[in-house]
Amino acid sequence: AALLTLTRKRGAATYAQTLQNIPETQVTTLENGLRVASEESNQPTCTVGVWIEAGSRYEDAKTNGAGFFVEHMALKGTKKRPGSAFEKEVESLGAHLNGYTSREQTAFYIKALSKDMPKVVELLSDLVQNCALEDSQIEKERGVILRELKEMDSNLADVTFDYLHATAYQGTALAHTVEGTTENIKRLTRADLASYVDTHFKAPRMVLAAAGGISHRELVDAAKQHFTGLPVTSKEGSVPALARCRFTGSEIRARDDALPLAHIALAVEGPGWADPDNVVLNVANAIIGRYDRTFGGGKNQSSRLAAHAVEHNLCHSFEPFNASYSDTGLFGFHFVSDPLSIDDMMFCAQGEWMRLCTSTTESEVTRAKNYLRNAMVAQLDGTTRVCENIGSHLLQYGRRIPLEEWDARISAVDARMVRDVCSKYIYDKCPAIAAVGPIEQLLDYNRIRSAMYWVRL
Repeated sequence: AALLTLTRKRGAATYAQTLQNIPETQVTTLENGLRVASEESNQPTCTVGVWIEAGSRYEDAKTNGAGFFVEHMALKGTKKRPGSAFEKEVESLGAHLNGYTSREQTAFYIKALSKDMPKVVELLSDLVQNCALEDSQIEKERGVILRELKEMDSNLADVTFDYLHATAYQGTALAHTVEGTTENIKRLTRADLASYVDTHFKAPRMVLAAAGGISHRELVDAAKQHFTGLPVTSKEGSVPALARCRFTGSEIRARDDALPLAHIALAVEGPGWADPDNVVLNVANAIIGRYDRTFGGGKNQSSRLAAHAVEHNLCHSFEPFNASYSDTGLFGFHFVSDPLSIDDMMFCAQGEWMRLCTSTTESEVTRAKNYLRNAMVAQLDGTTRVCENIGSHLLQYGRRIPLEEWDARISAVDARMVRDVCSKYIYDKCPAIAAVGPIEQLLDYNRIRSAMYWVRL
């Protein structure tokens, strides 16, 4: 027993030691403006990716969906590797290729053996610089995307969040869906896609990020060899600055009594990525917690709202969110409930918001901060998550914020800060609401708005 205890002590690292032992993120900027960033470790594998400052927010009503279309096309061959040759070359390395498009970012990344890093960099450079955009592949992929759009319509949570953006940022670029509209996908041409690539796939708007068993110097050398051909600006010049997306307190209701469950999302305007209030709001969301009927714990859960949901059968699930963008955000909660429980669940959820603004306790904040620390350390799990963290941070903050700094920010939060910051963003503010399904019981907007403050005698 003594020997086992000694072994455990030798192999265990404290939370503080874990944060201190994280390798430094090295960043090098090439002459053309491309940022090359990496975190070296002893892993036998590595993940290398390109993160691009491009997404649906950079599109207008006529070109909405172009970025998502380009993401599909980029994985379908290049001028150097036409057709399926690109995918076959990735597979020959035993590597995994993936990509995604969001409202403000586009990413392509490959997970492979560390020894294949130079080849992976060459493949990624070919992908972003020489996308073939063949007419036959465009027509084939057009059908694939249209089928995806139909499948997405069945995911009511995603539909609700798209409606939430549409009503909160109506008339602005953030109201667009990432995937675009069916009408746009049907009419986008090769010229539209080529124009999108020419405008946004530029060196100063890109980050080449890597994590795993790689050398930063070798990564920079490979980037200099393959990415120096990236132009600095488009043919029309530099990309215009993002237009301000003004938040609007309003609602969208898509009633369908044939559906079994209602999806409700309610949000107020939150801060942008770089605002320090985000840390406090994330602590507030951790206090609210999340719940699903599949969870254990019943009414003994630490989240008060979860305990109420179990005891009174208020909902099937709920989850708070804090979706941040460059200059704005959506801070709110989403829940799924039976048609006759909507009013009760909304009352309890808004009541939790008011409690955050007025009577948050230190014990709740301590528990929430521990939860956030656990989620933060989970970012260390695997080279892909670390690589994505590096690429996203450099686009969002201009640097990768060390976990030690995040921990210090979390530690500085106390109950008073939570009450003050929540009052700043929540108390007596006009919310945006999106509701889908059998939502007859959802109260009038003015009634919901009146629950955004308390009248005390």
